Amino acid sequence: MKLPPVPPVLRGSLICLRRKCGKAHCHCVEGKAHASPALSYSQRGKTKILTLPRPLVPQVRAAIRRYLQSQTRLERQADAGLRQFAGLLRQIRKASRSPLT
Repeated sequence: MKLPPVPPVLRGSLICLRRKCGKAHCHCVEGKAHASPALSYSQRGKTKILTLPRPLVPQVRAAIRRYLQSQTRLERQADAGLRQFAGLLRQIRKASRSPLT
């Protein structure tokens, strides 16, 4: 089976689902449940889960890391923009209060 390509950026969290398969003679009936890697994300206020083939986990982890790095970079840019804009507004207000000469 050929695995699908992983997008360069993904939003969400890697989680481990643990569940019992329901087969009468499986080891999970009495013991440890089956573990499956999954991507958990929210969409329109609802949590969605995509189970993952194990070989895709490193690529998904890297895509989530790139998303978080991009988000951090964007927040820094937005903070710098807010500081610059607030400074411009202070200058305009200060200039409008000074007496005309």
